[in-house]
Amino acid sequence: MKIAISAESTIDLPKEMLKENNISTIAFPLLLGEDEYLDNEIKPTEIFDFVNKTKVLPKTSAINQHQYCEYFSGLLKEYDAVVHIALSSGISSTCRNAQLAAAELKNVFVIDSKTLSTGIALLALYAKKLCDSGETAEVIYEKTQKQAENVCASFIIDRLDYLYKGGRCSALALLGANVLKLHPQIIMKDGTMQVAKKYMGKLEKIISGFGEDLLKAYDNPNLETAFITYTTASEEMLENAKSVLKNAGFKNIYSTLAGATISCHCGENTLGFFYLRQ
Repeated sequence: MKIAISAESTIDLPKEMLKENNISTIAFPLLLGEDEYLDNEIKPTEIFDFVNKTKVLPKTSAINQHQYCEYFSGLLKEYDAVVHIALSSGISSTCRNAQLAAAELKNVFVIDSKTLSTGIALLALYAKKLCDSGETAEVIYEKTQKQAENVCASFIIDRLDYLYKGGRCSALALLGANVLKLHPQIIMKDGTMQVAKKYMGKLEKIISGFGEDLLKAYDNPNLETAFITYTTASEEMLENAKSVLKNAGFKNIYSTLAGATISCHCGENTLGFFYLRQ
């Protein structure tokens, strides 16, 4: 059986890795003012330049059921089945829309990743290994949905403006963070974004502590693969993040640029760690 492994553009993998692992994607739409783009057509820096110039936050919208039907139907012309890993249902209606579309078709299985960004990538790579080993679409779906419970996805944010404008944090939290010059840690828990610790100081200096704290709180990692994913980051931020993961013993460490959809909600100088727990 020929099985397609699929996700939305919020998987945040570069085109080379998507191609190498034969992972199909469908892109989120977004608006910059009156101009409409697809997630994979615009860079995060273009979004931040727009916001800094206009003070207007871009608008993202969910992929609708009809779009999923067309997308899945297209894949089924080439594949016998589709296993699609969707952005967490706790932060977007896309997962539900994908599930409704799948119900209209045969051999389409939709996984609620309960995560975002390269947390989804970890699940897609896991599903790809199962696919390569000859598992059926049903088994890939069941095992990958279970594996979603083991994804650790956490990121640190320079400022809360973007999350506040997008309705994902309160005005009180925004005020407190700005006054105290705090950098909140956001963690995916039960499929939603939740504020965990708050760090004070320059991002370059706190990345190491953030990573080490995360590995202590979410211990027993699978040391095969980890991702560092960022919207913008200095070389020092990236080097400090890599050092944390190298010291922890991770074999494969990938640094990837977040896509437009994730960047729209997190803003500049956001950096996250993503790995699986045993």
